[in-house]
Amino acid sequence: MFCAFTLVQRTAPQHLINILTNHSSTSIARVSDKPISTFFDSAFWVADNGAGLLIYVAIFWTIIAWAERKYGSPRMIVITLSGHILASLTTIFLELWAINSGRAPSSLAMATDVGVSYIMVAGCAAAILLMKKWLHYIGLVAIGLFILLPLFIDHSIWDTGHLFATIFGFISARLLLKLSPVRTVSSPYELLLKCRSELSNK
Repeated sequence: MFCAFTLVQRTAPQHLINILTNHSSTSIARVSDKPISTFFDSAFWVADNGAGLLIYVAIFWTIIAWAERKYGSPRMIVITLSGHILASLTTIFLELWAINSGRAPSSLAMATDVGVSYIMVAGCAAAILLMKKWLHYIGLVAIGLFILLPLFIDHSIWDTGHLFATIFGFISARLLLKLSPVRTVSSPYELLLKCRSELSNK
């Protein structure tokens, strides 16, 4: 779905993309008007004309796909949606505070905030929680650099949203693990050995 929307963005007129982006944005104005459809639309729209799509695809096919096998699809959906929805709502409350306190202009209420990045970082947080030994620390460092460097350099509200999404991903994953442990699944290498064994037996 991300790929399809990206193809739409790269082949459609820019003014149409701007309209669709504003329509899909989890801005204060859009969420106040149509919260459910706005959160749904925003979850599948890749920001900046599909920039970084290959990175998204690579991470979803590897890290998050691995985590989904361990958590199961229902729990992974809850984790990623919590990152997307709760981080978006927290960002909106932060925007409202900035506007009401005079720290930001009222035009911030119409600022566009779309993309799958909140979902991605929440899924990565859940995956890192399951990683063992040195992989766990590498994952923490990687997501820390991805989240904190832009936050300290750009100071944007959306970088703060990534931080919120990561935190909510960790929290929801931890709570779900308390309800039931991860699934016991074979690694890709173990599956390959099993297939080879079955083929040799035939």
